[in-house]
Amino acid sequence: MLAGARGPDLLGSKPPWTRSAAANDIQDKGICHSQQGGEHRQQTSSKRSCFFGLETKPELVWEDWNLGKEFTKTLVLKNIDSKLQKLNLRPPVSKFFTTSTPQKIVISPGTSFSIPVSFRPLQKCEYEDSIEFQGKDGSFQVYLRALIPHHALEVPDSVKLSICAVQHSSHTTFRLKNASKLHTSFQWLCAAPFHVSPEQGLLKPSQECRITVAFQPQEALVYQQQAYCWFGEGDKLENYCTVLLQGLAKYPCLQIRNPVTTELKEQEGPVLHFGSVAVGQSLQKHFEIFNPSSVTASFSLSRLSDEVPLFGSEFSCDVTSGKVEPGESQWVAVNYSPAVVDTVSVEYLRLTCRGALNDTVLKLSGTCIGPKVTLSSSVVDFGCAEEGGAVIQTVELLNSSPAEAFYQWDLDCNGHSVFRIQPASGTVHPHSKTALTAVYRPTQPIAHHRRVACLILHMDPLFLDMIGTCHSELEKPAILRPEHLILYKLNWYRSQHPLDTLSVMQQEHNVHLDQQRIHSVLEESNQKIRQPQTPMEEFYHSYLGCMDPLSSSSSFPSPHVSVVPSELLFNHKMSSSMSTSSTSSQFICLTNHTRGKLRLVWTVAQDSSFTVSPTSCDLAPLKTTSFRVMYDPKQLNSVHGAQLECFAYYKDSHHIGEQLLCVPWCVTVRVTGHSFQPGKEHFIPCCSLMPPRVVFPALSVLSYQTVLLQNDGDLPLTFFLDHSSNPILAESVCVIPNSGLIQPGAHQILSLRTTPTEDSPKHGFRLQLQLNAAKHTKELTIVSVVEKLRVSLDGDSSLYFQPTAVGSQTQCSHNIRNLSHVPLRFQWCIPESDLEIIFVDPDAGELHPNESSMQTWSFRPLAEKTYTVNPTLTFWPIQTDGSNRSHISLKVVGMGSKVFIKALKAVVDVGETLVGSYRSVEIPLVNSSPCPVSFCLSVQQILLEEDLIYDPETEPSGLQLDCEKGTIPSHCTMLLRSTVKPQRQAQYLWTISYQTLNAIGVVSSPLQAVCEVRAKGVFPTLQVIDVCSGDSGGGRLSKVHLWKLFSLDNLNKHLLCNPSSAELTYRTPTRHSLRSCPSIFTKTMLDFNFSAAPLNSDPSTFVLIFHNPGYIPVDWAFLFPEDQQIELEYWADTGEFRNNDLNHMKVQDNHLFSVSPRSGTLQRGQQRAVHFSYSHDFAGTDRFPVVFKLSYGREILLNFQGVTVERDRPYLHFASNRHVFTSVTIGECSPPRQMYELHNAGAVPVHYEVDTAMLSQLQVDNFNHPLLCCLNPKGEVRPGKTAMMEWLFSPLEAKMYYMDILIHIQDGDSTLVTFEGCGLVTPTLGSPNPFSCSDSKAPVPCVHMMPFSGQVVFLSEDSLSLGDILVNHQFSRIFFLTNVSQSDIVHYKWDLPQQSNQQVVQVHPEQGSLCPEECALCILTFTSTDYPTVYQLDLICQVTKEAAMVQYHDALKRWEEERACQQNEFTITDRKPTKSQGVLMDQALPVRKGPPLRKYKTLPPICGSSSAKRMGTLCNKLTRAERWAEQETATVWSQPEPPLPTLLHLWVTAHSHRPLKDLTHFPDQFKKINRNIHDDSAFIQSANALVSDPITSQPAEPSLSHCPSSPFFLHPLVPRTSSSSPELQLTRPKLGLNEEHNTVGVEGAACLEIRPRTQSTEHTKHVPANISETVLLNTLQNLMMEAVRGELNLTGHPRNVILPRVSTK
Repeated sequence: MLAGARGPDLLGSKPPWTRSAAANDIQDKGICHSQQGGEHRQQTSSKRSCFFGLETKPELVWEDWNLGKEFTKTLVLKNIDSKLQKLNLRPPVSKFFTTSTPQKIVISPGTSFSIPVSFRPLQKCEYEDSIEFQGKDGSFQVYLRALIPHHALEVPDSVKLSICAVQHSSHTTFRLKNASKLHTSFQWLCAAPFHVSPEQGLLKPSQECRITVAFQPQEALVYQQQAYCWFGEGDKLENYCTVLLQGLAKYPCLQIRNPVTTELKEQEGPVLHFGSVAVGQSLQKHFEIFNPSSVTASFSLSRLSDEVPLFGSEFSCDVTSGKVEPGESQWVAVNYSPAVVDTVSVEYLRLTCRGALNDTVLKLSGTCIGPKVTLSSSVVDFGCAEEGGAVIQTVELLNSSPAEAFYQWDLDCNGHSVFRIQPASGTVHPHSKTALTAVYRPTQPIAHHRRVACLILHMDPLFLDMIGTCHSELEKPAILRPEHLILYKLNWYRSQHPLDTLSVMQQEHNVHLDQQRIHSVLEESNQKIRQPQTPMEEFYHSYLGCMDPLSSSSSFPSPHVSVVPSELLFNHKMSSSMSTSSTSSQFICLTNHTRGKLRLVWTVAQDSSFTVSPTSCDLAPLKTTSFRVMYDPKQLNSVHGAQLECFAYYKDSHHIGEQLLCVPWCVTVRVTGHSFQPGKEHFIPCCSLMPPRVVFPALSVLSYQTVLLQNDGDLPLTFFLDHSSNPILAESVCVIPNSGLIQPGAHQILSLRTTPTEDSPKHGFRLQLQLNAAKHTKELTIVSVVEKLRVSLDGDSSLYFQPTAVGSQTQCSHNIRNLSHVPLRFQWCIPESDLEIIFVDPDAGELHPNESSMQTWSFRPLAEKTYTVNPTLTFWPIQTDGSNRSHISLKVVGMGSKVFIKALKAVVDVGETLVGSYRSVEIPLVNSSPCPVSFCLSVQQILLEEDLIYDPETEPSGLQLDCEKGTIPSHCTMLLRSTVKPQRQAQYLWTISYQTLNAIGVVSSPLQAVCEVRAKGVFPTLQVIDVCSGDSGGGRLSKVHLWKLFSLDNLNKHLLCNPSSAELTYRTPTRHSLRSCPSIFTKTMLDFNFSAAPLNSDPSTFVLIFHNPGYIPVDWAFLFPEDQQIELEYWADTGEFRNNDLNHMKVQDNHLFSVSPRSGTLQRGQQRAVHFSYSHDFAGTDRFPVVFKLSYGREILLNFQGVTVERDRPYLHFASNRHVFTSVTIGECSPPRQMYELHNAGAVPVHYEVDTAMLSQLQVDNFNHPLLCCLNPKGEVRPGKTAMMEWLFSPLEAKMYYMDILIHIQDGDSTLVTFEGCGLVTPTLGSPNPFSCSDSKAPVPCVHMMPFSGQVVFLSEDSLSLGDILVNHQFSRIFFLTNVSQSDIVHYKWDLPQQSNQQVVQVHPEQGSLCPEECALCILTFTSTDYPTVYQLDLICQVTKEAAMVQYHDALKRWEEERACQQNEFTITDRKPTKSQGVLMDQALPVRKGPPLRKYKTLPPICGSSSAKRMGTLCNKLTRAERWAEQETATVWSQPEPPLPTLLHLWVTAHSHRPLKDLTHFPDQFKKINRNIHDDSAFIQSANALVSDPITSQPAEPSLSHCPSSPFFLHPLVPRTSSSSPELQLTRPKLGLNEEHNTVGVEGAACLEIRPRTQSTEHTKHVPANISETVLLNTLQNLMMEAVRGELNLTGHPRNVILPRVSTK
C-alpha cells in the first residue's frame, strides 16, 4: 500500500485562486489519503494505450519543476492501423499547458506524429488539464498533470503474526519505505497487545527500514487492530497510514507424563515415586513435559513450598525452566539422594506455564533405607586354651540391605585384650557377607567373658559375647560354657546379687543341671531378657557405667564393677582447665558394687606404650581401689592409643565347681597420647565426617545418631571432643567415644545421644573435634531442636458444599498438609450427631514431612436447611504413643435443597421411523434447582393402535435410553440420548418418568413424568398407480386388462401388508437367496404376465408407475437369478439339464426379460416409471423368477410370464382362466348382458366356439333353467384385436356359482374358463352400487400426473363410471384433453368401440388438434340400449405430433417423386446407386427378428429396421454374405410409414336397468322424486295445460335396436387450459314419457320389456322437448368452460349489492 500527502490544490481549467471541495477535505486530519505517486506515477506515464488504431500515452506527468520556468514534454501518436487517420485536436483549456500543433492532424499508417506540450507554472500547486482528439471513429483524451513533491510511505496493508500463547510473545517484521523525494519523519501509534519498534524515526528519500511488530497477548482472543503511522516533515506529522495487525492467541497447556508414574488416587495428580533408596546413594528418574497445544509454551519448575527441610532438599532437578514446542516433549531428570535412614521424603514440584489456566503439581516421594546387618552367631565359645596359646574362631557379618554397611568393633586388637577380631573395622557390601576372624589369646589362667559391641553406621550396634577359659600347669579353673552365660543373664535379672542367689541354690541342693534343665532355663532366660531397652542404650550403659547421667533412670541395673574415668588423654590440652597434661602417668579408680570379694586382673600387652600398675589385686565388697596408668612412648613425635582391659570375678567362687560358675566382668579404659616434642609440628590430619550435619528428630525424646569419622590420610589420627566452643550445648550431646586413635585408611564410628529441646538453635550448633592434639579441628553440626507440630488445612480451615438435594450426596475434596519435620499420624473426629450428615475418607492415616493428603468429604442433607459442622483433626508424632496430641478444627457448611427435573418439550414427536431401524433422539432435561440432581429414569410404552392386540409385559420396548441413571448439575441442561427402535408398524407413545436417588443410590421420591415421546413405526411400501403398454401390439390393451395381467391389485395389497420375519432375514436387496427359484424367504408369489405376441414381433413393453405413499424413503430392487447368491445348480453337479434349467438359461442368455431400472430409491410422495420388456425371439412360453425386494420391507417373488406365438398359429391369450360376473338378483326376468374379453395375440385370425354341450349340461343341472347363456357362442377375433363375448347369468339361488366352460379354438388349443357368479335375494337398500362387479373395477387411481415416455397429452379422467342407469336413456359427461408440451402441436382422434354391434358412446369433438399448453373440452354422450347391460368400454384416443406428421408427409412426397422419376428413367453404369436410385417398394418386406442362430449365420433381413440393427450389434463380426446383404438392403427405399400414434385409454363403465326394476329396487329414490313433483304447483299447472293442448306432431316410433348416431347439441368452445376436471352429467330419456309394456322372448327366456310410446298432436305452439334440453345442456357446458378458463368462480360466495333508496322527490 502506498500512502501519501497531496499538495495544496489542482490547477488547470479552474482559476488559480479557487480551491476545490476535494482539496478542502484533504486539509482535515484523520483521513488517510492514498495516492499514486513517485515510482508508481512513472510506471503509469510510461505505459502506452491504443485508441481507435492510435498508440499513445494516456497521460503526461510533470514532477520535477520549479516556478518561473517552462518545461516541455513530447506526446507521440503512432498510427498502427492500416488506414489513414485524420484527427481534430483540442488544445489544453488552461493557460498553464500550451501546444503549437495545428488543430487538424493527418497520420499515415505506420507513421508517428509528435506534439510538444509546454508547462509554465505560476504557483506551487498541482495542475491538471487534457488534450482531446476527435476522429472518425470517436474521440479520446490525453491527460496533462503537474505534481508537486509530497510525503509518501509504502507499507503493507496487513501484517499477520504467528499464533502465540497467552502471556508469550511473537515477532515479525515488515518494510517501511519512503516513496517520496522528501525527508519524512514518522511515528507509530499502536495499542496493546501489539508493540511496534522503532516507534519513530526519519527516512531519507527512497530509504527503507524494517519495522518490528511484537505480539504480546494477555487473553486467548483473535486480535485485529489498526496501527497508525503518522508522517510528515519535522514535527508536523499531518498525514497517516494504517497497517492492519492480525494475531491469534491461545492458552498454552502442558501435561506431565511418565510411564513409570504411579497414581495412588486419580485426583491427587501425578506422582513420581522413587521407591526405596539406600542411604548415601542416588537414584535418577525422568518425567516428560508434553505440550498438546498448538502454541509454544514456556514453563518453570519450582518447589511447592519455600521452606527447605532441616536436612536439606534430597531431590534435585536439572531443569528449572524451558520452552516446549507444539506437540513436542521435554524430559526432566530428578535425582533422589536420601540422607536420613528410615524416613520418607516428600516434595512437590510445581509446573508453572505462563499464560496457562492452572498449574500442575508433581509429587516426588522416596524412602531412605539403611544397612541391615546381622551376626551369624551372638556367642563365640573359644573353650579352654593353654596359657600363652591361641584359639581361633570365625564369625560372619551379613548385610541384607541394598545399602553399604560401615562397621567397627569396640575392641582393641593391638594386644591390649585377650580377644581380637580381624578386621576390626570395614564395610559390608549390599546383599553380601564378610567373614571375621576371632582370636582368643589368654595370658592368665582365669575364665574370660567380654560382650563386645559392633558399631554400624546408621544402625543400632550389634553385640557379640566371647567366652573362653585359660588353663596353666598350676591352675585349671572351671571351663566357662554358653549355658553358664545364659544362667548368669537369668539370675542377673532376678536379682542384683547373684552370690546370694547361688547360696540359696546351694542350700536347696539344686545344683544338678542336666540337659533338660538347661533347655528349660534357656527358654526362660530368653523370655526374661526381652527388655524395653534398645541396643544403643545398652551400648551407652556398658560404656559409661556409673558415669552415665541417665543411669539412674535407666532400666539397666547398676554395674558390678565400674571404672572412673573411662578415657585418659596424655599430653593433650583439656577443655576444662585449658592446661597441658604433660604427666606420663594418671590414676583410675575401680569400684566393687557387689557384696563379694572380687579379683581384678589387667591384660598386659607386650611392648605397649601404656602400662597399668599393679596388674592385679583383690577388691573387697563395695570398695574402691586405684590403679596407675603410665604412658611411656617407645617412639617420639608420634601418636598412640589403646583400650586397656580389666577382668573382675569372684575370688571365692572356685570351690563351687563347674556347675555354677559366675561369669566374669570386663571394664575398659580408652587411652590416647602423643609424643611430639615441644615446637615439633604435629601430623596434618586428612579426614572426613559422614554426614557432616546430624539432625535429630524434632521431638523431646531421647534420640541416637551415628557419624563416621574417616581417616583419609596415610598417617594415624587422634581425636577428642572439645567442649570449649559451647560447653552448655556441647554437654547436651553425649558422644562415644570422646577420643581415640584412627589408623590410616580406617574409620571410627561415633555414637551421639541427645534429647532435643525447644531452646536449642533452630539451625543447630557445632561440635569441635580436635585432631592430633593440635589446632586442627573438624566441625560437626548438631540439630536437636523441638518444633511445634503443624498441620495446614485448605480454604482457611473452611469447607463449603454446594447446595445438595435432600437425601442425595455431594462430595468435595480437601487437602491437609504436614508442615512439621516429623511424620504424623492423624485422626478425624466428627460429632456423633453429625455422623449421618458428613463423613470423610480417609478418616485416619499418616503424613510424612511436607506431605499433603487429599480428603474426600461427603455431605448428605436430611432436610431443607443449612448445616454447619465443626469436625476436629487430631494428630501426633508416629514415634510417640499419642499421649500428647494436637487438635485443629474445620468448619464445614452445606445446604440441603429440594430438586426437580423437567424437559424443554413436554411432547417430543420423532415422526415416522422404519420398523427395526434405529433413530437417535436427544431430549434436553433441565435442572432449574440450585443443586445437582441424581436420578433414575424409567420408560412406559403404549401402542395407540385400536385394532392391535399385544401383551404390554412381553412387548419389547421401542425406546432405549443411553443413560438410565445420572446426575444433572444445578441450573444446567443434560441431553438425554435415546434410541427409538419400533418393533412393529404402530403408533408408539412412551412416557419417560424419573425418580431421585439418595446418596447410596436408593430411590427417594415417587415416580414423576418428564415428557412424552411419540413415534410411528412404519414399513417401506410402494404402490402401482398406473400402467400402460408400449407402441407394439400390446398398446391397444386397456388398463383394466393390463391391471389383470400384472396382478396389480394383489401386488398393491401385498405391498401394503407388513413383511414377515422371514422376509426381514436380509433387510436390504442383496445376494442372499439359496435357490434360483423360488426364494426361500417369502411365501408371496405373483404372476407378471407380459401377454403374448407373434414371433419376431417388436418386444412387448410395459410401463408401471410406482408411487411411495408412505412416510420414509424406499429402496427397491428387482433381483434376477444372476443377482442372487444361489447354490451350485443341479446340472453343474450331475451334468444333466432339467427343463427349468434350460428355460432359465435361454431367458438369461438372450435377455428375453428386462427391467429398467432394476433398482432405485423413492422419496416420500415421489413417483417413478419402471419399464418392463419381453422379447419375442423364441416361440413358446417363457417363465422367469424375479424377486421384488423393498429394503427393510416386503419381499415378493414375481413370476415373469410371456408367450411368443408362431405366426401361423391361432392363439387367444387369456389374462386369467377365471372370470367373475356381476352379481344378479335371483328371479330376474331380464338379467343383464355381461361381457368377457377374448384377445387375439397371434398373427392370424382366430375362430372360436363355446362348448354348448357344457352349457346344456349346466342348464340340466339347474332344473332346466338357463343359468348361463352365451349370446355369441361363435365368432372370429382379428389379429391383435379384442372380441367381446356376451353372456347372460341368471341365478336361481342366492349362492356363489362356479361354472367351467370350454372355449374351442379352430386349429388351436382349447381353454377351460371358470366363470363365477353370485345370486342375490335382493339388493341392499341404500347401497351405492348394489350390482357391483369385482372383476370390472377400474384401476386406481384414475388420474395420474406423471407422463409416460413421449406422452404430451393428458386425460383429466382415466375412467368414467356412470353407475346404475336406465335403458334407452342418454347421459353426458365432460372431460378435458390437455397438451402439456410447450412447443409441440398434437392431433388427436377417438377410436370408439361398439356394444352389441351398437354405437352406445360418442365423443365430441371426435378429432382435433391442440396447440402447446392448450386444453380442450370433450363431451362424452352415452346412450344405453334397450336391454339391461353391464357396460365395460375401452375408448382409445390416438395422439400424433404434428412435427412427426410433417416429417412423414415430406418423406412420402420425396418417395412419390422418386417413384415417378424411376418409372421413366434408369441407369446402367452406376455400380453403387445412391439412395435416390434405390429400388422403391410400396411395403417393407417381412423381416425375421431375433438372435442369430448359434451354429450357422444366415443372410441379414432384406429390409433394414431398428430391430434388425439391434440384433446386428449382437454379432462381433459380419460375414461376407451378411455384408453383401446389408449393401443390397441399403439400396431398397421403402415407402415411408406414418408415425405410430400415442394411445390414451378411457375406461367407461355402466349398468343399465329397466324402469320397473329401478322402481322395485330403489323405492326411496322414486318416492322422493314423486313427492317433490307433487309439491311443485307450477309443474302441476303446466302438466294440466299440456294435457289440454293438442298434439302438433308425432315422431316416428323407433325400433328396439335403433339408436341415434349422436345427440343434437350445440358445439361448445374449446377451452385453453384446464387444471381441474369439472364433471357434468345430464340424463334424459331417449324417447317420450309414455310407455307401454310388451313381452318378448330372448334366447328362450321370458322377460319384460319396456317400449316407449308417444302421442301426436297438431298444436304448433309447443317446442320439442329435446330442443329445450339441448339449450340447457349447452348453457351448462358454457358455464363449465368459463370456470376452466378462470372467468367464472363456482366456489365464490355470492355478494349482495345494496342499492341506495330511491328518493321520492
